[in-house]
Amino acid sequence: MQTNKLRNRLLAAAMTATLLVLLPAPAHAASKEIIELQTQVQQLLDMVQRLQSTMDTRFAVLQHLAEQTADNANQMSASVNALQQKITTQSDATNGKLDAASGQVQSLNDSVDELKSRIAKLDKSIQDMQTQLQNIQNPPQAPAANAEGATSGPVVPSAAAVAPPVPQTPPLKETFQAGVRDFNAAKYEVARGEFQDVIHYYPMDDMAGSSHFYLGEIDYRKKSYSDAVKAYNAVLESFPGNAKAPAAQLHKGLALLQMSKREAGIAELRLLNKRHPQTPEAALARTRLTAMGVRLTAH
Repeated sequence: MQTNKLRNRLLAAAMTATLLVLLPAPAHAASKEIIELQTQVQQLLDMVQRLQSTMDTRFAVLQHLAEQTADNANQMSASVNALQQKITTQSDATNGKLDAASGQVQSLNDSVDELKSRIAKLDKSIQDMQTQLQNIQNPPQAPAANAEGATSGPVVPSAAAVAPPVPQTPPLKETFQAGVRDFNAAKYEVARGEFQDVIHYYPMDDMAGSSHFYLGEIDYRKKSYSDAVKAYNAVLESFPGNAKAPAAQLHKGLALLQMSKREAGIAELRLLNKRHPQTPEAALARTRLTAMGVRLTAH
């Protein structure tokens, strides 16, 4: 702005001086003063031309810088968009890998449970064979003869001695192991009944805690996330020392995220990392939190 004002003033002075020179002057005016005035006017014109040239040069430089700035801004915008797309793609890939890893860990746990079931079944078969072998080696004695030399016949119980049949309690290990086998075979409703039997008849046993976990897994796979959270809570609240507790907390957090309860899900994943930091489930929780852009600890 100041440069424009100076330029205008110089132009006005130059024009005024030019007019004074061009005005008709008396014969005696061709003097030294007129020559000096003409010299000054010429100097002013030269200054105006140099100023104009300088301004044109600076304007060209500014215009070039503005174009470079616009190009850089466009390139930066394109880079930011590409980076954002890359981050989104990596986040989707990480979430997919996390879900796959969680499924692999759970499959491994299920395989271990099934192996235990087979070992227990084999152990029971060995015990049955030992019992049969003992019966062969020690057969039951023949019924004793009475005074007349006749053997005593079978004793017929009286009507009063006959008791109504009592429902038999299902065996704990066999029922639980059958539930695990049916769960791995995707026979979810059959497995549900077997796990519910374990909980009903043996509510305080540690296998009841594992049964609650598998009930939650059935509901999770059926996308009944609210029911799954209730089953996981039964493990975490009543059986905190159960081997399935870390997996129950991980899957509870994932179920809450599926229910769009972001803050509650994040809190569960953080709590899992705090309670069981060395478990594979905690590692998966940390990976999921990092993929979501969440810090491990609340600030």
